[in-house]
Amino acid sequence: MAFYLKAKKLNIETGDAPKVLLNEQEALNFGIHAGDRIGLSWHKRKRIFATVNLAEKEVKPGEIGLFEEIWSKHPLKKDEIIEVAIVERPESINAIDKKLKGGVLSYKEIHSIIADIVSRRLGPVELSYFVASSFARPYTPQELYHLTKSIAETGDQLRFPDNKIVVDKHSVGGLAGNRTTMIVVPIVAAFGLYIPKTSSRAITSPAGTADTMEVLAPVGFSMKKIKQMVMKNKVCMIWGGGLNIAPADDLIIKVTKPLSLEPFDKMVVSIMAKKVAMGIKYLVIDMPIGPTSKIPNMTRAKEIEKKFVYLGKRFGIKVHVEKIPAKEPIGRGVGPALETRDVLRVLQQKRNRPKDLENKALVLSGKLLEISGQVARGKGKAIAREILVSGKAWKKMQVVIKEQGGNSNIDSDSVALGGEYYRVLSDRSGKITAVNNKAIDEIARTLGAPSEKLAGIYLHKRVGQTVKRGSKLFTFYANRRERIALAKKAIEKINIFTIS
Repeated sequence: MAFYLKAKKLNIETGDAPKVLLNEQEALNFGIHAGDRIGLSWHKRKRIFATVNLAEKEVKPGEIGLFEEIWSKHPLKKDEIIEVAIVERPESINAIDKKLKGGVLSYKEIHSIIADIVSRRLGPVELSYFVASSFARPYTPQELYHLTKSIAETGDQLRFPDNKIVVDKHSVGGLAGNRTTMIVVPIVAAFGLYIPKTSSRAITSPAGTADTMEVLAPVGFSMKKIKQMVMKNKVCMIWGGGLNIAPADDLIIKVTKPLSLEPFDKMVVSIMAKKVAMGIKYLVIDMPIGPTSKIPNMTRAKEIEKKFVYLGKRFGIKVHVEKIPAKEPIGRGVGPALETRDVLRVLQQKRNRPKDLENKALVLSGKLLEISGQVARGKGKAIAREILVSGKAWKKMQVVIKEQGGNSNIDSDSVALGGEYYRVLSDRSGKITAVNNKAIDEIARTLGAPSEKLAGIYLHKRVGQTVKRGSKLFTFYANRRERIALAKKAIEKINIFTIS
């Protein structure tokens, strides 16, 4: 059933999925309730879907109020007549309901969910239930394959000539610092492999690779430009969220981010769908494991590893998972600018570079060179080290920075930090026996990271070191003094270091 209403522009941005406003009495006449989904079409325009809100006075009977999310993307003529159709319950809703009740979904059912996410037929409420459905019963291997395939195929895909060796490295996250990607990528590219690195922004941490790379250069580019950069230089380091690569995944992330929620199955699918879309053939997964990391123990790590390897085989991607115990952050800085400084210190081989970050990056680079078949087993790390120490990796990074519009002559010591800072001193003498990664993340975000690039924490001490009363433990950086005050309040209740 369809009916017709006159459009009224509402100069309000909801910041969410498309919504409309109907007069309460009008809606009652048509049997429409708040939260219902309706289809809208006008002037031969492809139908779009929106969620209904109700009001008594803002819109009159005979009108339909369109929020800015709709009319800014779909221009309207004055007094445009909108055809409104009540949407029947889509197949995707039935599929989500089935999964919530513990059922196993077919490819058709899974594809219906992903297609409706991409078309915006499903709103944030339905998306939240979809994310939650994997908690009721984890996906079967076949469901994981179907989900990955659907997410990859409903967006743009990048393909390279068959004779190109296309590789990637990806961290599952959950460990403060750990900005190895920005070291691994130039090492591998300098060796001669193709590595089109797309990264996400931070979801539950103070910085993602895209946030950190953005300190050095822009990270938003078109698919056409990305392929040009990679074919020319073998490498790029860009933000994947600005592209139409696995668009369903980016919409799901918008739902999970406010909840700090990331189910492991969703994480595996998210990573693998984007690798499939980018044409990756060899992949190293960095999996930090620790009680205050995303992956809490080796048992869970092995379960997740099996899923990565399984999906790799189904899509023709050779996957190696590097499972690494994580007692503390990798590197000294936490937050975009501070992590960038660590990365540059390693690439530029400064004396004060964080050796733990350097070593881990060499391990991951070596594994990637080995699984690609270009280096003998056990020889990868040594070759990666030669590329780093010789300066070849830094030269390749300079190419990336310049190509993406940044200053390729930047020095690690010139990376700006927050204008406000506060040093936290030890209130006792003893030995540092543990570091709480989650506490570091929480306080770094309190300081403003990742949205405020110059904010974060610099760690002066490591696990196993002895400290004296009054010695420096860590330094807070922020753009505003108010942020420092909030972080000082936080450490009254949250311990970063355990000293005994």
